[in-house]
Amino acid sequence: MLIRYWPAETNIPFMKFNTAGVALSILMIVGSIFLLATRGLNLGVDFAGGSLIELAETDTVTVSDVRSRIPGGLTVNSATGSDDKRLVVVRFGELDESLLGPEFAALSEDEKAARASSLSNSFIVSELKREFNLTDNDILRNDSVGAKVSEELFWESLLALGVATLFMLLYIAFRYSWSYAVGGIAALLHDTIGTLGLFSLLQIEFDLTTVAALLTIIGYSMNDSVVVFDRMREVRRKYKQMSGSDVINLATNQTLSRTFLTAGAVFIAVLAMLFFGGPVLKGMSVAMLWGIFIGTYSSIFFASAIVLALGTEVNKPSDEIDVTGFRGVP
Repeated sequence: MLIRYWPAETNIPFMKFNTAGVALSILMIVGSIFLLATRGLNLGVDFAGGSLIELAETDTVTVSDVRSRIPGGLTVNSATGSDDKRLVVVRFGELDESLLGPEFAALSEDEKAARASSLSNSFIVSELKREFNLTDNDILRNDSVGAKVSEELFWESLLALGVATLFMLLYIAFRYSWSYAVGGIAALLHDTIGTLGLFSLLQIEFDLTTVAALLTIIGYSMNDSVVVFDRMREVRRKYKQMSGSDVINLATNQTLSRTFLTAGAVFIAVLAMLFFGGPVLKGMSVAMLWGIFIGTYSSIFFASAIVLALGTEVNKPSDEIDVTGFRGVP
């Protein structure tokens, strides 16, 4: 096993680089916020609304053919599926009223708003079938979300992220102290904003699967931070006169094997999702791979540095701390 080659003890002075680590994190956060403000996110149909249709690209069904033969000002691009086959990806919002027929024109404004997306989807699907002689089996993917539903999904996703972060904050504050809570939540915000910045930079589609990945990253990052925090208290209890930076260095080194084994195992699993999960899981896979990296980084350099800077519990004499910590992995 590879664990045999891991040193029995490591003595890496992590806190020697805490200023550089925090500066790098702040730079990443500022850069991510700038990208989100200027470029925004490439929202999928879950949040932007509209429809997304995927077809297998053939000699008779090509991107240029769909653009020229199907009305409605569609956005048509090519993509590669999980089996390396080429796809024609058709994306569109609500079509012009003139294309939806007189029955749609006779509807009330409320009915139009409720049915425009589904009727637009039905019109484009029927046009594709008619123009290219397709069947239902040739439509590989057909997602349609109305404007109202997409807005609800967007705000509910933000609510889920906010509630998860809030309960993490309360747990850490209750289990440890406010200084640990500040460090842990700062790491969560660091990882979430950094992941959103990556998606803005690369313009990867942001949809509900990505939100699931963000929630996973929040849990992963918090778990990593809690393990390090627990070992800090354990070391402080054992070495009463040790400085705060040395306590954090020793605690981080003692949990380093656990950190890298966990990160490595998750990384391999998510890498398989990226290569074999196809376009549907691409956003989720990229978010989790990046989240593993910055989650590990933030728990070592960012969260611990903030706790050290606040100068609370980790720097108190051990007799003031009466909570049994996690023994961890040597």
